[in-house]
Formats: sequence, C-alpha cells, structure tokens
Amino acid sequence: MPKLSVIIITKNEGENIRACIESVNWADEIIVVDSGSSDATVEICRELGAQVHQHDWPGFGMQKNRALSYANHEWVFSIDADERVTSELRAQLINAMEDGKKNGYYVPRLSQFCGRFIRHSGWYPDYVLRLFRKSKGRFSDDTVHERVIVDGNTGKLTCPLLHYSYLNQADVQRKTEQYAKAGALQMLKKGKTATFLDAPLRAGWSFIRTYLLRMGFLDGIAGFNVAIMNFKTTYLKYQLLKKLCSVEV
Repeated sequence: MPKLSVIIITKNEGENIRACIESVNWADEIIVVDSGSSDATVEICRELGAQVHQHDWPGFGMQKNRALSYANHEWVFSIDADERVTSELRAQLINAMEDGKKNGYYVPRLSQFCGRFIRHSGWYPDYVLRLFRKSKGRFSDDTVHERVIVDGNTGKLTCPLLHYSYLNQADVQRKTEQYAKAGALQMLKKGKTATFLDAPLRAGWSFIRTYLLRMGFLDGIAGFNVAIMNFKTTYLKYQLLKKLCSVEV
C-alpha cells in the first residue's frame, strides 16, 4: 500500500480531535498544525502519536499549506478535527491510492447539524477534494472556504466523510460569527464593496435558495434552522463588509 500522510489544522479542538485522529490512525503519519490551543488539543494529539507543529493563524488556506509542507509521503489526506473517516471510506481511500490513476479524489461529505445528518439544503453530497498527491496539489490561499488545487485528473469516491459540524446552538452562533467575519475580510481583500441593501437582499436570497430551491424543507426543522443560519451568516457578512468599507474610506 502506498504511504499516506494525514494533515489536520487545530485550535481548541479538545472535544473533537481524539475521535478524528482515531478514525485515521491507520495512516503512516498524522501531522497537526495548531494555532495556539488553550485546551488539551496538543496533549491529546501527542498522546495519540501525531506530530504537532505550532504556528500563528494566517487563515485556513495558508495554514493548511503549512501542514502540507510537513508531509513526508506522496499521498496526502486532509481532514478537519470535526470529521471522521469510516471503515468503508478507509477501504476506498486505500483502493484509490493503490490504483494510482488519478492525482486527486473528491469524497462526499455528510454533515450533521445539531444532532441530525442533513441530506438536502445544499449540504449533500458536498464533494470535497481531500485525497491527493503532494507533488500535484496545494491549497488555495483563501482565508476561508479554501480548496485543494490539483494538477491533472481527479476522480470521485462514493463513501461519505462524516462531518460533525454544528454540535449545538452555541456552536452555531460561534461559527456564524466566525465565518461571517472571515468572509467579509476576504471580500474586502478582493476589492468588493457593499451597500445597505446588500445585507437584507442577499440574506433573503440565501434563505430561499437553501430552504426552497435546495429542498431544505425535506430536512424538517433542521433544514429550516440551516436556512436561518445561512440567512444570519450572509446578513452579518455584508453588514461587516459595509462597515469595513466605510472605515477604509
């Protein structure tokens, strides 16, 4: 079997990281780049045999490229602390590396929202490129919503990566604010602006797209709450962008 490096970035993931690492403990090495955790994240990682490197926080894309630079093997699998590899996905990853016909592979991601897996609302299958050859891939430098850029052909696997993304309402609130701020800063960096109409109009469209066009209503109350979360995140993002633009002026 070709050797595999698993890379993870962390900050205060003490509640998640053990299950994450245990789901990939069959890999040849596990590399963690931590950005100043104040909980037990680093200790748990080292206890489980992971290599830990500590850095400041430059944004998601650049931090993942740092983690990638520490990988010693040709094949790399990128996983977040709140994700888990099942035994079925493990078998598919191994088969993909042994086959070796592609330079990268997308995996479907099945995400949980406050205790329920979401299969509509634009959340599934949510293909993400996570397995790739180090010599052929790197992460975009986006501060949020980064992606893997691969030279050459790619394929798709069928077994989902499990994503325990929003554990409770406090988690929803924290991530809403985090992603809205990161998104606003990224848009400002790209020279985008916002008017007072952008926040309500774009937020309203986000709700309609999630709940109706992407059939979030089929996910029941969870789908409605996902649509509300997308509304709030979009509204806050454009409100923050408008404030940042006025400060720059």
